[in-house]
Amino acid sequence: MSVFQESSQELIAGTDPGASGGRRGGSSGLPPQPPLGAEECFVNLDGARMRYLRQGSGPALVLIHGLLGYSFSWRFVMPVLAKRATVFAVDLLGAGFSDRPPNLDCRLRPSAERFLRFLDAVGIREFDLLGTSHGGAVAMMAASLLDERPALALHRMVLVAPVNPWSPHGRRLAPILGSPVGSRLFLAAVAGRPSMHKLALWRLYGNPANIPPGTLEGYAAPAVRPGFFEYGLKIAANWSEGLRDLSAAIPTISHYRTQLIWGARDRAVFVRSAEPLRRQFRDCELQIFPKAGHLPYEETPDQFNRVLIDFLYPG
Repeated sequence: MSVFQESSQELIAGTDPGASGGRRGGSSGLPPQPPLGAEECFVNLDGARMRYLRQGSGPALVLIHGLLGYSFSWRFVMPVLAKRATVFAVDLLGAGFSDRPPNLDCRLRPSAERFLRFLDAVGIREFDLLGTSHGGAVAMMAASLLDERPALALHRMVLVAPVNPWSPHGRRLAPILGSPVGSRLFLAAVAGRPSMHKLALWRLYGNPANIPPGTLEGYAAPAVRPGFFEYGLKIAANWSEGLRDLSAAIPTISHYRTQLIWGARDRAVFVRSAEPLRRQFRDCELQIFPKAGHLPYEETPDQFNRVLIDFLYPG
């Protein structure tokens, strides 16, 4: 394990927080402008329209956002990694600006199976995988299913504060929120109240002063579309089952070369769960950013991108 010593070194080209995103969105309900050079794409998946961004050329790198996030989360990562790879940043069905099918199965395994069908649909056969938070759990579950999909080849994984069985956060609260009564109370208290969105975002940062301009507007943009919060509550309702499935899946993916990244000030997925998770893999490095919270790819994008490049594209 190593702790990344943050410094005032200059940003890697393309990660200036003012360089992309935040020009549309907010209450307009329109997606923010994609990073410069990225293409907005759609694919039909299970009868629904799934949105993703694509940028660059070279080996495929697929990015999976966290709960209530979407491809916007990767606006500081895509321009840098696109110099070395073809980067795909998805809006999972139910999230972002993808369709929200009313009967979408939001359990962990079905979510991972849908992700693998997305890879089939866009013609990806060999790839690296980066997942954050709930998206990190989807990534691990998807990796565990690849023995059933010999046409797909995963090379390396990067997991950013992934939901995992060693972090107790959410074990009790998520099932309550996902219950019929809890869901109604949550929607009455939070939906349509921008002040609550701002508070939630603040809690995801190690230092709220580091929130880049346009971030709140970008994350709020899909919230005005019907079904935004309901999607998250469906995931919460199946949280305990998902952790049980993940516990069974992790031993089957220990052979994948893996990079773990965490913020020491993460209040969503506790950093103390990082080392127990690291020990589950045969070849796994752990980087901890001392001053970052749950979103190090936004809060410290230059350091985050250097770790990615060193792991995925050394030399």
